[in-house]
Amino acid sequence: MASISSNLLFIAFILYLAATLFYGGSIKVKKDSNEKKTTTKWGQIAVLLTIIGFISQLGYFITRWIASGHAPVSNMFEFTTFFGMALVGAFIVIYFIYRTTLLGLFTMPVALLIIAYASMFPRDISPLIPALQSYWLYIHVTTAAIGEAILAISFAAGLIYLVKAIDQTKSDLQTFWLEIVMFTLVTVLGFVVVSSGFSAAGYHEKFNWIDKNDNQVTVDYTMPAITGPHKGELLTKGGFQPWVEMPAIVNAKKLNTVIWSLIGGLFLYSIIRLLLRKRIGAALKPLVKNVKLDFVDEISYRSVLIGFPVFTLGGLIFAMIWAQMAWSRFWGWDPKEVWALITWLFYAAFLHLRLSKGWHGKKSAWLGVIGFVIIMFNLVAVNLVIAGLHSYAGS
Repeated sequence: MASISSNLLFIAFILYLAATLFYGGSIKVKKDSNEKKTTTKWGQIAVLLTIIGFISQLGYFITRWIASGHAPVSNMFEFTTFFGMALVGAFIVIYFIYRTTLLGLFTMPVALLIIAYASMFPRDISPLIPALQSYWLYIHVTTAAIGEAILAISFAAGLIYLVKAIDQTKSDLQTFWLEIVMFTLVTVLGFVVVSSGFSAAGYHEKFNWIDKNDNQVTVDYTMPAITGPHKGELLTKGGFQPWVEMPAIVNAKKLNTVIWSLIGGLFLYSIIRLLLRKRIGAALKPLVKNVKLDFVDEISYRSVLIGFPVFTLGGLIFAMIWAQMAWSRFWGWDPKEVWALITWLFYAAFLHLRLSKGWHGKKSAWLGVIGFVIIMFNLVAVNLVIAGLHSYAGS
């Protein structure tokens, strides 16, 4: 059953990749041809591939649930793949409301990066630790992920708006920050490339270190240790000595992964810029030539309007109920809890500024982009680097 689950996830990834190419083809046809029928055909194939891929990934989710005996959202691999699936599902719903394939061209690459990112984590099926043995695991985690996925649609729509609206011939702050967003996406791809490279080379090191409770723990590194564990002792002969020793509160291994991801991202970004000879945002601009700004602005706003209450339920209300049951308190200022609150406050401010202050257009688009950055920071940095009660999610 586990092998069937893995195969279904791989099939879904390939179908999403193929769909992305067809979404790009539909935009190209629309630009180069006046035959509406041809454009519709490309778009229909792309949407069909997306739906089949989503069904395949749903099959992965169900078969892994059967194989493990619990909802597969208990570690970084499972949660991140579910988040990617929820993002695709949210796009499918939005597509049938607004009938725009351009959104797919910007959404599907993000979903692909998220699933590829998930595949770099251990995917072994293991029993739930005591803290996760509750039906609230299904309720809290899945609802929060679905809410974040719907909110992520506002990122894709906001990105389309900014690529179209920002004058790429100028070197101003907006152009700079838009390119930073593009670099961040490339960095996720850099993580996949670097992790795959070291994994293929069979790189492995082992350290003994002292955790925050003064216990001696053994940790395995799959990348050269730029950041070493607290009071770490290298056990592998001829291994790479860490450049910096991290305090016990920081997960040195995961921070090391983030640093290597940035290195890989810088390398890939440099290659892309050399090939394009222009900013990535400028290279994408012809694809959004025919888009109506008010249209994508509405999609971004509606996504937040739907996603915000779903995230409120999953990320805050259900989370606090589970916290009370597991730890006998509703709130404890754990890093994960703090960033869930920051995410909620940000999107509450988004809606307030939109409805009360009239923040439309570029301002609203930037808020959609920044909101997704906060979500990804919570997923990557908080889960992987900062030690807390939710640190099990980073394993």
